[in-house]
Parts: sequence; structure tokens; C-alpha cells
Amino acid sequence: MKRREFVSKLGAGALAGTALAGCSRSSEQAGPAIIGSGKTIEWKMVTTWPKNFPGLGTGANNLARLITEMSGGRINVKVYGAKELVPAFEIFDAVSRNTAQLGHGAAYYWKGKSQAAQFFAAVPFGLTAQEMNAWIYHGGGMELWQEIYADFNLVPMAALNTGVQMGGWFNKRIDSLTDLEGLKMRIPGLGGEVLNRLGGTAVSLPGGEIFTSLQSGAIDATEWVGPYNDLAFGLYKAAKYYYYPGWHEPGTTLECFVNKEAFEALPADLQSIVTNAAKVANLDGLSELTARNNAALDDLVNKHGVQVLKFPDEVLKQIREVSEQVVAEVAENDPMSKKVYDSYIQFREQAMAWHDVSERAYLNARAL
Repeated sequence: MKRREFVSKLGAGALAGTALAGCSRSSEQAGPAIIGSGKTIEWKMVTTWPKNFPGLGTGANNLARLITEMSGGRINVKVYGAKELVPAFEIFDAVSRNTAQLGHGAAYYWKGKSQAAQFFAAVPFGLTAQEMNAWIYHGGGMELWQEIYADFNLVPMAALNTGVQMGGWFNKRIDSLTDLEGLKMRIPGLGGEVLNRLGGTAVSLPGGEIFTSLQSGAIDATEWVGPYNDLAFGLYKAAKYYYYPGWHEPGTTLECFVNKEAFEALPADLQSIVTNAAKVANLDGLSELTARNNAALDDLVNKHGVQVLKFPDEVLKQIREVSEQVVAEVAENDPMSKKVYDSYIQFREQAMAWHDVSERAYLNARAL
């Protein structure tokens, strides 16, 4: 199937209720003989997160529930946490092979498959959650994402956004760039490439291995998500300084990807239900983390004595300069990354111009 035909097929409707109107389509338009069979479609979802982990693991559970409920039980999704069916960083291949039909993770974990994939998770000093959703849904991002994943027999969807993350947990103060030299830090994606350029060592670890690695000294520092998720992992027990802002992940999109053959075997209404369930989960996940981070930060500071510190402005300025160089170099060395980079940067510039007179202006005014 050509990409344009595939994209067209995905755009069946904006709401599940509207999608159900697709039942009136002819069987030839709707798909193969699975229609009307009366059989429940059993799907497996594999994730990079520990089973039932607050926010991320429960976000995968929520998406599975939405697909099952919105389809009226015609699709039943069973969720497997990291290592239950396959290891965390093997879910991409498992879904590509149709060992499982759904995967839930983050696109920067697959940079070994495609350097361009990283842009659909987080870019240092890049798009916020609101801007990221706008680029994906209305700025051409989704079409590029689908083009990349089609080569791996996958259909990608945004399924959760963390919002601006925290900068990470450290056992020493970060007062200048020299404090990052020699630092072994768990930090994925393009942010990890920036740390390497600054003289540190980026380590890629699944969530379930972070606490023990930090506690044992296998790593010196780590970023994870934000107060709600970090509190759940007990990271305050292994490091004393909690830095902000999360320059490396300003609006991280977590993804659901579907085996392409399994997706295309669905009738049009179920395709639309899966697609729009992911949209609902994307909004709900961001809303939940935004709400729960408030109380969790208060707990970390007032119950556990965590020292919350801001990266010095000069350090952030220097990190941004290096970040821009690293991201541009990735684009220069890979044609698909260049294609995505051009779209991403153009959208960022437009979003910044608008938000200077809207979101930023309002937040500044509210702080007066």
C-alpha cells in the first residue's frame, strides 16, 4: 500500500462516535473477512515500562482499556510490562514481527533503527507538549512519522505526553559545564548526545533499572520524568539534588505503535477507534501527570527534604548552543533526519513567534 493511501485510510474520523458510522461501508472498502465474523480480536501490548508503573505503565493500561471499551469488546488488549513477554528495548522488533500487535514506549529508544525517530519523542530545547501535539496532528509531523515506521511494518501514534520534564537527579551540584565532565548519566536520545559532547557519558537504561544503578554508583546521575514518576521510583533515596528545567525533554511524546499488517486487517471503524483511543490517551496522560506532579513535588521537598535547584542560566545557555549543533549534525548526516528536522525547526520557529505573544506573555503577566 502506498503511503498516501495508508495515511488516507488512517483519517477515518476525529471521534470514536463518528468512526462507528464507518460500519455502513461495504466489505470491500472496510477490509478483509474479519468483518462480521463475530470473533473477538485478541491483541498483545508490550511496553518498555515496569508493569503498572504510575503514569507510564498505567498510561499503557489506559490505552488498552480505551481500545477494548471503545470497540465494544471487539478488540481485547492484554498488556505486558517490560520483561514479561520481551525485554524493554526489544518491543520494537516484537511488534514489527507481529509477536505482539501493540508497543508502548518512546521513539528515542529506537535511534539505532532510525536516527530520525528521535524527533518524535523529544528534542533538546524543542517543542513543548502543546506544540508537539500541534506539529504531529496539524503540522505534518504524523505523516513523516508514518513514513519512517512504515519501513519497519509499524504504524506510530502519540499516546501520552509528559510535559516539560525535570532536569535530573545528581549527587553533586552543577554550577558550571565542567561539573558535567566525566559524569555518567542515564539520559536517552538527543539529550544523551549533547551530554556526550559536553564531556559526560550518556547511559541508556530502561526505567526498571534506574534506581539500582543510581544507588550502586553504576551511574552518577539520572533523569527520568518528573516529580510524580520520580517519587514512585524513590529516586530521592539515591541522590540529593533535583535539578530543573528539563532542557533535554521539554514535551516528551510517548508512543503506541501497531503492527501494520494487524492494523490494516481491521475494518475501517476499528482502525479509527484504535487511532482515536491513542489520541484520548495522549491527552489524558498529559493531564494526569500535570495534576499529579503538583502534589508529588510538595512531597519530595517537604517530606523527603529534596533540594530542588535550577541549572544556572549560563549553563543552560551553553547547553543550548551545543544542543543546536548536535541536532543540526544529526540532520546533516541522515537524509530522513534532515527531512524531519526541516519540518520540526520551521514549526518551532512559528510556534515561538506565536507563544511569545500568547503563552509566554500570559505566564509572565501571571507572575507579576
